[in-house]
Amino acid sequence: MNVSHASVHPVEDLPTTDGGVGIGGGNNNNNEVPRVRMKDIQGMPGTAGGLALRICQFVSAVMGLCIMATTSDFQSVTAFCYLVAATGLQSVWSISQAIIDIYALLVRRSLQNYRVVSLFAIGDGITSTLTFAAACASAGITVLIDNDLNSCAHNHCLQFETATAMAFISWFTTLPSFLLNFWSLASR
Repeated sequence: MNVSHASVHPVEDLPTTDGGVGIGGGNNNNNEVPRVRMKDIQGMPGTAGGLALRICQFVSAVMGLCIMATTSDFQSVTAFCYLVAATGLQSVWSISQAIIDIYALLVRRSLQNYRVVSLFAIGDGITSTLTFAAACASAGITVLIDNDLNSCAHNHCLQFETATAMAFISWFTTLPSFLLNFWSLASR
């Protein structure tokens, strides 16, 4: 019976950079060199700044969604329905990313994997584009109702404007996440 055996090849000891003096000042032949990760910038996935951005995205999207959903006549305007759908998607995406960031912070794991960052960049790009488009469409309708038609007395203009403002804030906090993830992919 022919069984293959693993072979071990000797490897030379790597030279130290401090002339034989290890970390801590003693001559303990310790080859540990402190590593600095330049890729972990606050605002990127797995950082406290990234978690803060995700929470801001989630809170503003949910506030806009709740404000718009409490009005009785938002279903009659397509742009407002689109705003509800976009902020709903934004809130689900943001809370799922916040949970991932919390997990990464608790277990001290870096999320700077190429595939993970690609997924985050694509998701942030899609949700930020949809939220921005919905906020712009809703802002156009609120201007039409308020300034052009002068029919704010018959509508919920304050709620429409507040929900639109919350959607813009949600987009504004999603944009840094997208740009940081995209920049991280481009710098590889």
